[in-house]
Amino acid sequence: MRKPFLTFVLLLTSILAVSAQENKKLFSPIKFSGYFIGYYRYNGQKDNVSNGFDFRLLRMTASGKILEDFEWKIQAQVTGNTETLSKSPRMVDMSLEWQRFPEFRVKLGQYKIPFTIENPEHPLDIGFMDNAQVIGKLSNFSDRTGIHSSNGRDVGLQIQGDLFPNADGHRLFHYQVGVFNGQGINTPDVGNQKDIIGGVWVSPIPGLRIGTFGWTGSYARKNGSQFAKVDRRRYAFSAEYDRDDWTFRSEYVHSTGGKFKTAVNKDGSSSDLTIDEEAGTKADGFYVMASAPIVKNKAHIRARYDLYRDRADMASSKTMYEIEANYMFTKNIILSLEYAFVNDRNIPNPDNHNYSIVEARMGVRF
Repeated sequence: MRKPFLTFVLLLTSILAVSAQENKKLFSPIKFSGYFIGYYRYNGQKDNVSNGFDFRLLRMTASGKILEDFEWKIQAQVTGNTETLSKSPRMVDMSLEWQRFPEFRVKLGQYKIPFTIENPEHPLDIGFMDNAQVIGKLSNFSDRTGIHSSNGRDVGLQIQGDLFPNADGHRLFHYQVGVFNGQGINTPDVGNQKDIIGGVWVSPIPGLRIGTFGWTGSYARKNGSQFAKVDRRRYAFSAEYDRDDWTFRSEYVHSTGGKFKTAVNKDGSSSDLTIDEEAGTKADGFYVMASAPIVKNKAHIRARYDLYRDRADMASSKTMYEIEANYMFTKNIILSLEYAFVNDRNIPNPDNHNYSIVEARMGVRF
Protein backbone atom coordinates (compact mmCIF):
# COMPACT_ATOMS: atom_id res chain seq x y z
CA MET A 1 0.00 0.00 0.00
CA ARG A 2 2.82 2.39 0.82
CA LYS A 3 4.45 2.40 -2.64
CA PRO A 4 1.27 3.14 -4.67
CA PHE A 5 0.27 5.82 -2.19
CA LEU A 6 3.61 7.63 -2.20
CA THR A 7 3.84 7.24 -5.98
CA PHE A 8 0.46 8.95 -6.30
CA VAL A 9 1.55 11.85 -4.09
CA LEU A 10 4.82 12.33 -5.97
CA LEU A 11 3.07 12.11 -9.35
CA LEU A 12 0.44 14.65 -8.35
CA THR A 13 2.93 17.17 -7.00
CA SER A 14 5.12 16.69 -10.09
CA ILE A 15 2.19 17.48 -12.37
CA LEU A 16 1.45 20.61 -10.36
CA ALA A 17 5.10 21.67 -10.49
CA VAL A 18 5.23 21.26 -14.28
CA SER A 19 1.97 23.15 -14.66
CA ALA A 20 3.31 25.98 -12.49
CA GLN A 21 6.41 26.32 -14.66
CA GLU A 22 4.36 26.35 -17.86
CA ASN A 23 1.99 29.04 -16.62
CA LYS A 24 3.50 31.17 -13.89
CA LYS A 25 0.63 33.63 -14.08
CA LEU A 26 -1.83 30.91 -13.13
CA PHE A 27 0.13 29.00 -10.48
CA SER A 28 2.38 30.30 -7.74
CA PRO A 29 5.61 28.40 -6.94
CA ILE A 30 4.86 25.20 -5.04
CA LYS A 31 5.97 25.08 -1.41
CA PHE A 32 7.15 21.73 -0.07
CA SER A 33 7.45 21.11 3.65
CA GLY A 34 7.06 18.41 6.26
CA TYR A 35 7.98 17.14 9.69
CA PHE A 36 8.38 13.99 11.74
CA ILE A 37 8.20 13.10 15.43
CA GLY A 38 10.10 10.20 16.99
CA TYR A 39 10.26 9.16 20.63
CA TYR A 40 11.36 6.76 23.35
CA ARG A 41 8.64 5.99 25.92
CA TYR A 42 8.60 4.15 29.24
CA ASN A 43 5.18 3.15 30.61
CA GLY A 44 5.20 1.99 34.24
CA GLN A 45 1.63 0.69 34.43
CA LYS A 46 1.60 -2.33 36.76
CA ASP A 47 1.17 -5.65 34.92
CA ASN A 48 1.65 -3.80 31.62
CA VAL A 49 5.14 -2.28 31.82
CA SER A 50 6.62 -1.37 28.45
CA ASN A 51 9.38 0.69 26.87
CA GLY A 52 10.70 1.24 23.39
CA PHE A 53 11.53 3.51 20.48
CA ASP A 54 8.97 4.45 17.84
CA PHE A 55 7.95 7.37 15.68
CA ARG A 56 4.58 9.04 15.92
CA LEU A 57 4.26 10.21 12.34
CA LEU A 58 5.90 11.59 9.21
CA ARG A 59 4.05 14.18 7.15
CA MET A 60 4.84 15.68 3.76
CA THR A 61 3.02 18.74 2.43
CA ALA A 62 2.73 20.52 -0.89
CA SER A 63 0.84 23.81 -1.18
CA GLY A 64 0.47 26.79 -3.47
CA LYS A 65 -1.89 29.30 -5.00
CA ILE A 66 -3.93 29.53 -8.18
CA LEU A 67 -4.84 32.97 -9.55
CA GLU A 68 -3.64 34.46 -6.23
CA ASP A 69 -7.08 34.00 -4.61
CA PHE A 70 -7.18 30.19 -4.34
CA GLU A 71 -4.89 28.26 -1.99
CA TRP A 72 -4.52 24.51 -2.41
CA LYS A 73 -2.93 22.03 -0.03
CA ILE A 74 -2.04 18.34 -0.14
CA GLN A 75 -0.67 16.57 2.93
CA ALA A 76 0.23 12.89 3.26
CA GLN A 77 1.09 10.93 6.41
CA VAL A 78 3.10 7.80 7.10
CA THR A 79 3.59 6.08 10.45
CA GLY A 80 5.57 3.06 11.58
CA ASN A 81 2.60 0.70 11.27
CA THR A 82 1.05 -0.07 7.87
CA GLU A 83 -1.43 -2.78 8.89
CA THR A 84 -4.43 -0.69 9.91
CA LEU A 85 -6.57 2.01 8.35
CA SER A 86 -5.77 4.42 11.16
CA LYS A 87 -1.98 4.03 10.79
CA SER A 88 -1.39 3.16 7.15
CA PRO A 89 0.08 5.69 4.70
CA ARG A 90 -2.79 7.97 3.78
CA MET A 91 -3.92 11.37 2.61
CA VAL A 92 -4.82 13.64 5.53
CA ASP A 93 -5.40 16.93 3.67
CA MET A 94 -6.55 17.75 0.16
CA SER A 95 -8.27 21.11 -0.01
CA LEU A 96 -8.89 24.26 -2.02
CA GLU A 97 -9.75 27.57 -0.34
CA TRP A 98 -10.90 30.85 -1.87
CA GLN A 99 -9.16 33.59 0.14
CA ARG A 100 -9.86 36.84 -1.67
CA PHE A 101 -11.50 38.48 1.33
CA PRO A 102 -10.36 37.94 4.95
CA GLU A 103 -13.97 38.52 6.03
CA PHE A 104 -15.32 35.64 3.91
CA ARG A 105 -13.38 32.59 2.79
CA VAL A 106 -14.68 29.31 1.34
CA LYS A 107 -12.91 25.96 1.77
CA LEU A 108 -13.70 22.65 0.07
CA GLY A 109 -12.10 19.25 0.52
CA GLN A 110 -10.63 17.22 3.39
CA TYR A 111 -9.16 19.22 6.28
CA LYS A 112 -9.41 20.05 9.99
CA ILE A 113 -12.95 20.38 11.31
CA PRO A 114 -13.75 23.76 12.94
CA PHE A 115 -14.11 22.40 16.49
CA THR A 116 -11.95 23.53 19.46
CA ILE A 117 -8.91 25.80 19.42
CA GLU A 118 -6.36 23.01 19.90
CA ASN A 119 -7.50 20.79 17.03
CA PRO A 120 -5.83 22.79 14.20
CA GLU A 121 -2.62 23.47 16.19
CA HIS A 122 0.61 21.98 14.86
CA PRO A 123 1.67 18.87 16.86
CA LEU A 124 5.16 20.32 17.47
CA ASP A 125 3.62 23.51 18.85
CA ILE A 126 1.20 21.65 21.15
CA GLY A 127 3.99 19.64 22.74
CA PHE A 128 3.33 16.81 25.22
CA MET A 129 2.86 13.20 24.12
CA ASP A 130 -0.28 14.01 22.16
CA ASN A 131 -3.34 16.23 22.09
CA ALA A 132 -5.30 16.59 25.30
CA GLN A 133 -7.51 13.54 25.84
CA VAL A 134 -10.80 15.35 25.33
CA ILE A 135 -9.57 16.66 21.97
CA GLY A 136 -8.55 13.16 20.92
CA LYS A 137 -11.82 11.58 22.01
CA LEU A 138 -14.30 14.27 20.97
CA SER A 139 -12.73 16.00 17.98
CA ASN A 140 -12.31 13.26 15.33
CA PHE A 141 -8.94 11.87 16.30
CA SER A 142 -9.44 8.48 18.03
CA ASP A 143 -13.05 9.47 18.48
CA ARG A 144 -15.29 8.03 21.19
CA THR A 145 -17.86 6.89 18.62
CA GLY A 146 -15.55 4.18 17.22
CA ILE A 147 -14.81 5.93 13.94
CA HIS A 148 -11.36 5.29 12.45
CA SER A 149 -8.65 7.75 13.48
CA SER A 150 -9.10 10.83 11.30
CA ASN A 151 -6.51 13.28 12.64
CA GLY A 152 -9.22 15.81 13.59
CA ARG A 153 -10.44 15.98 9.98
CA ASP A 154 -13.43 15.27 7.74
CA VAL A 155 -14.63 15.95 4.20
CA GLY A 156 -16.86 18.93 3.57
CA LEU A 157 -17.46 22.59 2.76
CA GLN A 158 -16.69 25.45 5.15
CA ILE A 159 -16.95 29.23 5.30
CA GLN A 160 -14.94 31.38 7.70
CA GLY A 161 -13.76 34.91 8.20
CA ASP A 162 -12.23 37.54 10.46
CA LEU A 163 -14.19 40.74 11.10
CA PHE A 164 -13.74 44.15 12.71
CA PRO A 165 -10.06 45.06 12.25
CA ASN A 166 -8.63 47.01 15.18
CA ALA A 167 -6.23 49.95 15.07
CA ASP A 168 -3.30 47.63 15.88
CA GLY A 169 -4.12 45.43 12.86
CA HIS A 170 -5.59 42.36 14.55
CA ARG A 171 -9.25 41.46 14.01
CA LEU A 172 -11.70 41.31 16.89
CA PHE A 173 -14.06 38.53 15.76
CA HIS A 174 -13.65 35.19 13.99
CA TYR A 175 -16.34 32.80 12.73
CA GLN A 176 -16.23 29.40 11.01
CA VAL A 177 -18.94 26.91 10.09
CA GLY A 178 -19.03 23.90 7.79
CA VAL A 179 -21.05 20.95 6.52
CA PHE A 180 -19.25 17.57 6.65
CA ASN A 181 -19.91 13.90 5.84
CA GLY A 182 -19.38 12.84 9.45
CA GLN A 183 -17.48 9.68 8.43
CA GLY A 184 -13.90 10.87 8.85
CA ILE A 185 -11.08 11.01 6.32
CA ASN A 186 -10.75 8.99 3.11
CA THR A 187 -14.19 7.46 3.61
CA PRO A 188 -17.44 8.01 1.62
CA ASP A 189 -20.63 9.15 3.29
CA VAL A 190 -22.99 6.58 4.79
CA GLY A 191 -26.73 7.26 4.99
CA ASN A 192 -26.53 10.67 3.25
CA GLN A 193 -26.59 12.51 6.58
CA LYS A 194 -24.37 15.50 7.25
CA ASP A 195 -22.69 17.06 10.30
CA ILE A 196 -22.79 20.79 10.96
CA ILE A 197 -19.77 22.07 12.91
CA GLY A 198 -18.76 25.60 13.73
CA GLY A 199 -17.44 28.10 16.20
CA VAL A 200 -16.77 31.74 16.98
CA TRP A 201 -14.27 33.61 19.11
CA VAL A 202 -13.51 37.15 20.11
CA SER A 203 -10.02 38.62 20.38
CA PRO A 204 -10.20 41.79 22.49
CA ILE A 205 -6.39 42.12 22.60
CA PRO A 206 -3.62 40.59 20.47
CA GLY A 207 -2.91 37.00 21.48
CA LEU A 208 -6.16 36.45 23.40
CA ARG A 209 -9.01 34.30 22.05
CA ILE A 210 -12.22 33.44 23.90
CA GLY A 211 -14.65 31.25 22.01
CA THR A 212 -17.32 28.60 21.82
CA PHE A 213 -17.96 25.76 19.37
CA GLY A 214 -20.86 23.48 18.45
CA TRP A 215 -21.34 20.21 16.57
CA THR A 216 -24.51 18.38 15.58
CA GLY A 217 -24.53 15.22 13.48
CA SER A 218 -23.93 11.47 13.58
CA TYR A 219 -21.56 8.67 12.70
CA ALA A 220 -23.08 5.78 10.72
CA ARG A 221 -22.20 2.24 9.67
CA LYS A 222 -23.69 -0.05 7.08
CA ASN A 223 -23.49 -3.83 6.67
CA GLY A 224 -25.38 -5.02 3.62
CA SER A 225 -28.94 -3.78 4.03
CA GLN A 226 -28.45 -3.09 7.75
CA PHE A 227 -27.74 0.40 8.99
CA ALA A 228 -26.91 1.89 12.41
CA LYS A 229 -25.79 5.27 13.66
CA VAL A 230 -24.86 7.11 16.84
CA ASP A 231 -25.59 10.79 17.33
CA ARG A 232 -22.99 13.45 18.06
CA ARG A 233 -24.18 16.57 19.87
CA ARG A 234 -21.15 18.43 21.17
CA TYR A 235 -20.15 21.83 22.44
CA ALA A 236 -16.93 23.39 23.68
CA PHE A 237 -15.82 26.47 25.61
CA SER A 238 -12.29 27.65 24.89
CA ALA A 239 -9.81 30.33 25.93
CA GLU A 240 -6.22 30.94 24.91
CA TYR A 241 -3.52 33.57 25.41
CA ASP A 242 -0.50 33.13 23.12
CA ARG A 243 1.96 36.02 22.95
CA ASP A 244 5.65 36.82 23.51
CA ASP A 245 6.47 33.10 23.75
CA TRP A 246 3.99 32.56 26.63
CA THR A 247 0.97 30.30 26.09
CA PHE A 248 -2.03 29.56 28.31
CA ARG A 249 -4.94 27.51 27.00
CA SER A 250 -7.96 25.75 28.49
CA GLU A 251 -10.95 24.02 26.93
CA TYR A 252 -14.01 22.14 28.15
CA VAL A 253 -15.84 19.80 25.76
CA HIS A 254 -19.15 17.97 26.33
CA SER A 255 -20.67 15.26 24.15
CA THR A 256 -24.10 13.65 24.00
CA GLY A 257 -24.48 10.56 21.81
CA GLY A 258 -23.67 6.86 21.78
CA LYS A 259 -20.70 4.80 20.68
CA PHE A 260 -20.27 1.54 18.80
CA LYS A 261 -19.01 -1.40 20.80
CA THR A 262 -15.99 -1.86 18.56
CA ALA A 263 -13.78 0.45 16.55
CA VAL A 264 -13.34 -0.13 12.83
CA ASN A 265 -11.75 -3.41 11.78
CA LYS A 266 -8.09 -3.61 10.81
CA ASP A 267 -8.97 -3.70 7.10
CA GLY A 268 -10.96 -0.50 7.46
CA SER A 269 -14.41 -2.07 7.38
CA SER A 270 -16.98 -1.40 10.07
CA SER A 271 -19.40 -4.33 9.88
CA ASP A 272 -20.13 -4.43 13.62
CA LEU A 273 -23.32 -2.44 14.14
CA THR A 274 -23.59 -3.18 17.87
CA ILE A 275 -24.01 -0.04 19.97
CA ASP A 276 -22.41 -0.06 23.41
CA GLU A 277 -25.40 0.61 25.67
CA GLU A 278 -23.35 0.28 28.87
CA ALA A 279 -21.13 3.18 27.82
CA GLY A 280 -23.98 5.65 28.14
CA THR A 281 -24.59 8.69 26.00
CA LYS A 282 -22.56 11.41 27.73
CA ALA A 283 -18.86 12.18 27.90
CA ASP A 284 -16.83 15.24 28.78
CA GLY A 285 -13.42 16.53 29.75
CA PHE A 286 -11.22 19.56 30.05
CA TYR A 287 -7.59 20.55 30.18
CA VAL A 288 -5.51 23.47 31.37
CA MET A 289 -2.02 24.00 29.96
CA ALA A 290 0.72 26.61 30.31
CA SER A 291 3.99 27.11 28.48
CA ALA A 292 6.66 29.52 29.75
CA PRO A 293 9.99 30.42 28.14
CA ILE A 294 13.20 29.59 29.97
CA VAL A 295 15.15 31.14 27.10
CA LYS A 296 12.85 33.05 24.75
CA ASN A 297 12.18 31.18 21.48
CA LYS A 298 14.74 28.56 22.54
CA ALA A 299 13.77 26.60 25.65
CA HIS A 300 10.46 26.17 27.48
CA ILE A 301 8.82 24.44 30.37
CA ARG A 302 5.22 23.26 29.99
CA ALA A 303 2.61 21.80 32.32
CA ARG A 304 -0.85 20.37 31.68
CA TYR A 305 -3.75 19.07 33.75
CA ASP A 306 -5.73 16.76 31.45
CA LEU A 307 -9.03 15.06 32.44
CA TYR A 308 -11.36 12.94 30.29
CA ARG A 309 -14.52 11.12 31.47
CA ASP A 310 -15.92 8.64 28.97
CA ARG A 311 -19.28 8.40 30.78
CA ALA A 312 -19.19 11.92 32.26
CA ASP A 313 -18.59 10.56 35.77
CA MET A 314 -15.51 10.12 37.93
CA ALA A 315 -15.71 6.32 37.74
CA SER A 316 -14.81 6.59 34.04
CA SER A 317 -12.19 9.31 34.45
CA LYS A 318 -8.61 9.29 33.27
CA THR A 319 -6.47 12.14 34.61
CA MET A 320 -2.96 13.04 33.48
CA TYR A 321 -0.62 15.44 35.29
CA GLU A 322 2.12 16.35 32.83
CA ILE A 323 5.28 18.41 32.92
CA GLU A 324 7.63 18.88 29.98
CA ALA A 325 10.87 20.68 29.19
CA ASN A 326 12.00 21.31 25.63
CA TYR A 327 14.96 22.79 23.82
CA MET A 328 15.17 24.03 20.23
CA PHE A 329 18.58 23.38 18.68
CA THR A 330 17.35 25.39 15.69
CA LYS A 331 13.85 26.51 14.72
CA ASN A 332 13.54 23.18 12.90
CA ILE A 333 14.80 20.72 15.54
CA ILE A 334 13.22 20.39 18.98
CA LEU A 335 14.02 17.94 21.77
CA SER A 336 11.51 17.35 24.60
CA LEU A 337 11.48 15.38 27.84
CA GLU A 338 8.17 14.72 29.60
CA TYR A 339 6.99 13.10 32.81
CA ALA A 340 3.30 12.22 33.26
CA PHE A 341 1.53 10.85 36.33
CA VAL A 342 -1.64 9.01 35.32
CA ASN A 343 -4.74 8.13 37.35
CA ASP A 344 -6.95 5.85 35.22
CA ARG A 345 -10.10 4.66 37.00
CA ASN A 346 -11.18 2.61 33.98
CA ILE A 347 -8.62 -0.08 34.89
CA PRO A 348 -10.51 -2.85 36.75
CA ASN A 349 -7.87 -3.38 39.46
CA PRO A 350 -7.74 -0.29 41.74
CA ASP A 351 -4.13 -1.11 42.61
CA ASN A 352 -3.21 -0.35 39.00
CA HIS A 353 -5.00 3.00 38.70
CA ASN A 354 -1.85 5.07 39.23
CA TYR A 355 1.27 4.84 37.09
CA SER A 356 3.93 6.97 35.42
CA ILE A 357 5.01 7.60 31.84
CA VAL A 358 8.33 9.09 30.76
CA GLU A 359 8.91 10.14 27.17
CA ALA A 360 11.90 11.63 25.34
CA ARG A 361 10.85 13.06 22.00
CA MET A 362 12.46 14.65 18.95
CA GLY A 363 10.64 16.69 16.32
CA VAL A 364 12.10 17.84 13.00
CA ARG A 365 10.61 20.28 10.49
CA PHE A 366 11.89 20.43 6.94
